[in-house]
Amino acid sequence: MSVGDFTARGNRPTPEPLPSPAPDLRLWWCTLSRRDDEMPALWAMLSPDEVERANRYGTDALRRRYVAGRAALRVTLGTRIGVAPKDVPIRRGPRGRPELDAPHALDFNVTHTRGVALIAHLAREGARVGVDLEAVERTLAHDGLARKFLTARERAAIAALDDDARRRAFLRLWTCKEAMSKATGEGLSAPFDTIGVDTAARLIVAEGSGRYAPAHWTLHPVSIDPELLGTVAIWRQIP
Repeated sequence: MSVGDFTARGNRPTPEPLPSPAPDLRLWWCTLSRRDDEMPALWAMLSPDEVERANRYGTDALRRRYVAGRAALRVTLGTRIGVAPKDVPIRRGPRGRPELDAPHALDFNVTHTRGVALIAHLAREGARVGVDLEAVERTLAHDGLARKFLTARERAAIAALDDDARRRAFLRLWTCKEAMSKATGEGLSAPFDTIGVDTAARLIVAEGSGRYAPAHWTLHPVSIDPELLGTVAIWRQIP
């Protein structure tokens, strides 16, 4: 089955829980394809800022996916903190990273690809969560990107692999680094070429400094479907 067949296989418009690798972490996934008659209720869950952002999307397909994903996030957060989805107090924090207004200490993150969304909540004081999701079949200039975004140790670890295996290895490393950068809020400005991840046995941050020092991080793979690579990163903000 290809990633593009998720809707054909069976839509999952309501967020469904995934097994959690940590007791204080909750994960959900859903597809973002919704029927026309469902859209008004989803729009009604959004804040004025989210409605404005949705209307800036250039195509109806992108707009609908954003609305479906944002509504799904609000449903999971509302259930967790005991309020209606529309009343979830989401605000923009440092670097524009979404967060909940006080007094809610719950951290969250969301990612989507190919019409599938992955949502994470973390109820751990002094820690934040980031998630990333990539299609296994995604094609990209992986060798050139590896030279730009991987450490020397990471490049050496995958150098002997055949071309397709290197592509897949790069994607796995990319999900780890992207999830980490989403936890910190730095996004693509994060120093990806100095953050080293070991994937030999399990996902371990092996290189990094400052906020990306290995002692701050725990990485977990997320399994939704064999055609998707997912990673959740937990950042412990150690003083």
